[in-house]
Formats: sequence, structure tokens, C-alpha cells
Amino acid sequence: MSYSKTFKELDKSQHDRASFDCGEAELNDFIQTQAAKHMQAGISRTMVLPAVTPLPNQKYPICSFYTIAPSSICRDTLPQAMGKKLPRYPIPVFLLAQLAVHKEFHGSGLGKASLIKALEYLWEINAHMRAYAIVVDCLTGQAESFYAKYGFEVLCEINGRVRMFIPMKTVGQLFT
Repeated sequence: MSYSKTFKELDKSQHDRASFDCGEAELNDFIQTQAAKHMQAGISRTMVLPAVTPLPNQKYPICSFYTIAPSSICRDTLPQAMGKKLPRYPIPVFLLAQLAVHKEFHGSGLGKASLIKALEYLWEINAHMRAYAIVVDCLTGQAESFYAKYGFEVLCEINGRVRMFIPMKTVGQLFT
């Protein structure tokens, strides 16, 4: 299976969600059953990298996807030096809610490419709707290591998961 060059918004009529398997049941379940519902409800947006060739059902397999949503954090969860410079009300952030790569592409660099596309997309949105940072809740220790490699720092633990962040000004340095 080879993948397209561009991410597209998830479309149930074009993208085969059922065949996606990244090896993590929670992420598989999200793309297969929840992503489209969340988009329809207006709470997130899922972008997929489809395969070039359709399946017999005429839908395109998903090689990689990411989901983003608006969110906020309390300044008290930030490192003290950062938090003291911010207001006391909730701080707007972007949530990189999901990011997964089909297991056929594990180790190919598609995870890095998908993260870069997600960051680039959020940087473009930031030009119109400001956010302080991008946060991600890590499903596994492996995910935590992955995000740390690209500049994300541990913020706190939430619901038993490590929450990491990267300030938007750091993201901006990548794309300006």
C-alpha cells in the first residue's frame, strides 16, 4: 500500500475506516467509530492520509491520521516560570487529540511526517485563532518518547496519562 501526498478531512464515503489498524485498540476504535461523530458534533477535526489505491469497496484505506480540537489548560499546570506570565483564566491551547499510523508503515517515518503536518496545520490556524501551546495526552510510554523527541515537554499527569505540550512560539520557529 502506498499513500497519497496530502492529508484530507475524514470523509466516511471515501475513506475506509474499518481497515485501519495501528496496533492500539483505543486509536483504532476512535477512527472507526468516533472520529466522524466528533466532527459532525463540531468538537474536533480529523485529517487522514489515504492510500493511493482504493479497496474493492471503492474506499481508500487510511495510512495515517491526526485529530485536533480546541481546548484550554489552567496556568497552574504550566512550569512556574511560564505560568506566572499568564492570566488566571483558562489558557487556550490546541489539543492534538489523536495521531496514529497504520502498522504497515511503522518505522517508515510516517509518524514524524504526520506530526509535522499536524503542527503545520495548527500553526496556520494559530494565525487566525491564537492558542498558547499544543498539548497531547500520551497513550503509552512509547508515545511520550516520540513526542519528546520533537520538543514536547511533560506538563502534568491527567487521567493516568502523561500530558505533554509545546509552546506555539516554538512551533512557529519551525515554520517561519
